[in-house]
Amino acid sequence: MPGFELFSDLERKEVNDVLDNGVLMRYGFDGMRKGHWKAKELEAELATTFQSKHVQLVSSGTAAVSVALASAGVGAGDEVIMPTFTFVASFEAIMMLGAIPILVDIDDTLTLDPKAVEAAITPKTKAVMVVQMCGSMANMDALQTICNTHNLLFIEDACQAIGGTYKGKPLGSIADIGCFSFDFVKTITCGEGGAVVTNNKEYYINADHYSDHGHDHVGNDRGAETHPFLGYNFRISELHAAVGLAQVRRLPEFISIQKRNYTILRNALADIPGVTFRTVPKGGEESYAFLNFFLPDLESSQKVIEAFKVNGVDACWNYYQNNWHYIKEWNHLKDQKSLFPISKEVREGLEYLQTKTFEQSDHYIGRNISCLIKLSWTEAEVKARAEKMAKIIKSIFL
Repeated sequence: MPGFELFSDLERKEVNDVLDNGVLMRYGFDGMRKGHWKAKELEAELATTFQSKHVQLVSSGTAAVSVALASAGVGAGDEVIMPTFTFVASFEAIMMLGAIPILVDIDDTLTLDPKAVEAAITPKTKAVMVVQMCGSMANMDALQTICNTHNLLFIEDACQAIGGTYKGKPLGSIADIGCFSFDFVKTITCGEGGAVVTNNKEYYINADHYSDHGHDHVGNDRGAETHPFLGYNFRISELHAAVGLAQVRRLPEFISIQKRNYTILRNALADIPGVTFRTVPKGGEESYAFLNFFLPDLESSQKVIEAFKVNGVDACWNYYQNNWHYIKEWNHLKDQKSLFPISKEVREGLEYLQTKTFEQSDHYIGRNISCLIKLSWTEAEVKARAEKMAKIIKSIFL
């Protein structure tokens, strides 16, 4: 990750097809297209990749979450349980619908703790959204059982985990609805783009209509289409879809490279006292997009990160004070800073963040170091990097 590191003639060919016919919009203009429908082709490829019946492309991963929730009827005043460790888009997408994000602790998988989810359920809870952060997964069986028991919608944000699997199923295909991002730094990229994945036909039809101003997409005359309900514009373009079409066909190649690079790094750190790794649930296989390991405490992880920087080891982070990915620095959410007035329901629903603490999440995030696995590294470069990382960690602890 990310896929842009290995752009090739395959991506150029798909993009040139679009430029040759001049139709950049995914809908309409049938006569000009010369048979090219990149978004439709990409949806078909993704359906096969995700072993799912339906895929709806949208403009981003953030849009995918909002469209997925809206398609299943989540909206004003509903509570959506989500993890403390994710990307800010998770709560943004929930709040866009007037729903309330309820943040709960993670466990050693770096994803939702099922016990924390169970404890957070109220009569207002409508959905549980697991975020498969950094290429791996939560205890999906436990979360599915909770959702089934309480009749809750189960949403799977697999934006950072394309290519990972759980008990043979692709991540993103396990819950009621899955969400993906294909932005510039994902394992496969469209530049900008996302997808809603589901086996539920009603949710798919809703997503199809909702993401394009409510158009029903019946017939070949866009001007004659009806609008069964209100919608918005979350469309992907043909140019973006063209890039993604080439990239998704290369996903096995990308995952193979990530796995090689990940394994070299992990093996180099595995025998160092004090180093442990995130828990991957039994039956799960990571996408190998990130290597995540724990050190004994926050101070240790910060010392190692600083030493990595000084010694030229890039693409490694401790998320404890990261204002993109962890609750600790989300002051704009906690203080409800918005350009437009936030509804009374959401404003009151977020008041818990003024006093809520997340010691369990702090325990894991403070000790965690997350390292991006690049596709462009040669095997020799990865081995040299692994040796340097191990040497730095040992110099601090041994």
